[in-house]
Amino acid sequence: MVYVSTIGPIDPESGQVKSSAIKDQTRQCLSNLKTKLESAGSSLDKVVWANWALRDPTDFDVFNEEWVRWFPGDGPVGQGTLMPPLQRRAGFRVSIGVIAEA
Repeated sequence: MVYVSTIGPIDPESGQVKSSAIKDQTRQCLSNLKTKLESAGSSLDKVVWANWALRDPTDFDVFNEEWVRWFPGDGPVGQGTLMPPLQRRAGFRVSIGVIAEA
């Protein structure tokens, strides 16, 4: 199994938070997650459980629109939470953690 505790919306080229829009941040998180899983010998197709943290619960609908693009059909079982204060201070509006098959 591959355990990814949290992936934030950091642009790997600039090292900065990607945009302030929830859609852009979600897309960046998922892109970073894809890269991380593939480097560990896994993939998005092998995700069996996910946890996402949102800064603002009213962002869920926009977050979910992007989520279902990356996980069409029967996506992984998941759970949402409110984001801890440390990530909020970093400018994150979303972060994602997963468990995937290796």
